[in-house]
Amino acid sequence: MPGSTERLGATLLPGGGCAFLVHAPSAKTVEVRLLTPVEGFFPLERDERGYHRGVVGEAGTGSLYLYRLDGERERPDPASRFQPDGVHGPSCVTDPGAFRWEDREWAGLPLEEVALYELHVGTFTPEGTFGAILPRLDSLKELGVTAIELMPVAQFPGSRNWGYDGVYPFAVQGSYGGPEGLKSLVNACHLRGMAVVLDVVYNHLGPEGNYLRDFGPYFTDRYRTPWGAAINFDGPGSDEVRRYFLENACSWLSEFRIDALRLDAIHGIYDFSADPFLAELADTVRELGVREHRRLHLIPESDLNDARVVTPRERGGFGHDAQWNDDFHHALHVLLTGERQGYYRDFGTVEDLARAFTEGFVYAGRYSAYRDRRHGNSSRDLAARQLVVFSQNHDQVGNRMGAERLPLLASFESLKLAAGVVLLSPFVPLLFMGEEYGETAPFLYFISHSDPELVEAVRKGRMEEFAAFRWEGEVLDPQDEETFRRSRIDYALRETGRHRTLLEYTRELLRLRREHPVLSRGTRKGMNAVALEREKSLLVTRMHGDDRTAAVCHFGEKPASVTVPLFAGRWQTLLDSSVPRWGGGGSAVPEEIRSGGTATLSLGPRAFVLLSQRGEDSG
Repeated sequence: MPGSTERLGATLLPGGGCAFLVHAPSAKTVEVRLLTPVEGFFPLERDERGYHRGVVGEAGTGSLYLYRLDGERERPDPASRFQPDGVHGPSCVTDPGAFRWEDREWAGLPLEEVALYELHVGTFTPEGTFGAILPRLDSLKELGVTAIELMPVAQFPGSRNWGYDGVYPFAVQGSYGGPEGLKSLVNACHLRGMAVVLDVVYNHLGPEGNYLRDFGPYFTDRYRTPWGAAINFDGPGSDEVRRYFLENACSWLSEFRIDALRLDAIHGIYDFSADPFLAELADTVRELGVREHRRLHLIPESDLNDARVVTPRERGGFGHDAQWNDDFHHALHVLLTGERQGYYRDFGTVEDLARAFTEGFVYAGRYSAYRDRRHGNSSRDLAARQLVVFSQNHDQVGNRMGAERLPLLASFESLKLAAGVVLLSPFVPLLFMGEEYGETAPFLYFISHSDPELVEAVRKGRMEEFAAFRWEGEVLDPQDEETFRRSRIDYALRETGRHRTLLEYTRELLRLRREHPVLSRGTRKGMNAVALEREKSLLVTRMHGDDRTAAVCHFGEKPASVTVPLFAGRWQTLLDSSVPRWGGGGSAVPEEIRSGGTATLSLGPRAFVLLSQRGEDSG
């Protein structure tokens, strides 16, 4: 960490024993209560900044311990690396150097080569563990996925949770396989040339097992998030709070060799200091990448539509690498489903999706009826690699009342159209687990809290969240284990019927993205998007040198004859979602098209057609 060589928590010493360091300015005294291999209390020495430190010779790998504050309250370590007995149990000393890495040649991937696959460890397999993911990595690699993105794995209460109720940011969830299980997964991914992105939560901690307030000013009452008390990033005592979260980021990236961090909902990080935490985080991660000779990335989620998040530090931004673009999803979703509730009321035209291609943010300073104010700033100057796009993700599925995936809301032809729009865009594409074959299981919200009052509060909160969408129906109980079981994907579906067809179609799109001389370039340079509103169609053209592509996206529910501007010369049809190979009813688009400046295509309902022109075929 900047300005410090000590590590928070328990650190094994070369000559034996263990050093302990905890920031607890709220406590006059802190003792280590060692539970194994011997029992005893060992006092730590307090300094003027509220750090308590000391060495316990009897402690070693596997030792269980607690901190005793002021001779009374016993609490787990805020920087615990492992909680074998859950969020209320003792912490466990781990050896960060014990795992034998085999990926030393791995240095990461540029964002231009990243195709993300978001998954939830607990519901991706029947076992719900890191180890159970390993047998599926080869199929993901063959699909064309180059990076898996794990929903949060920091220790949360119980064994069922999305991960955003984590309360030990340094500890890997025990029911998933703990720290060794995560390292094995990362190692296996790297050996296959795949990166690993980890979702981390720096805007709040969960409510159960959250003992940080007993140690010091980790939270502030000056701000409030939708999920509880805000983290203190800019008030009295915030220097050490920042150090805690900066060290956490470095722990995931260095000890676990994670390649990128997805930062959850940074609009919930309230920080009005001159040098914001998010900017300091970018500097810290950049310095770590230089030291370790690795490509490390920060990919925040934000609903602010603020390009400053990924604007370089020297130009006044935070200096992060990419951010999620919800506007792209919303514009596409409304065209596919016709839904206009909640924030979807701001979308509904083909021009919205065209703007998502050319501008990035659809709302870049425009008035938003949903918000009743202007929203966002311009992202036109951002590189394509700085925006992550998707037609589904855990939020957009799971935060629906019925948690329906797109296959339950739109036709099979619509699924292929959505895949073409996302995967052959110049942006960083993301698939949500099972999307590649049309998974139909819902991704419901689930928890396993032990406090009945807290459970009831969660139930009530979920109902209130759905009010803006005017959804009707029953909300399944998030505490019921059956809610969790229903959210597991059925990976065997990928080998059956139309699911297999969609899987092969998705694989072909990712192959084209990877191999085509135009589509493989993750850039908006040479790209244009034209909305044909009357025809309910979008034309996206791209070029590199003398080579060109044209993606024709038809959102109408009936066949249509669509005339599009097309550079003169001969064009080849590389992909047509309406042909029988891809489960379509047939297509009238020829394999070769001659254009004199425009071309008329007879398109089926919800059709996606990709055309390509080599330089020698133009004119």
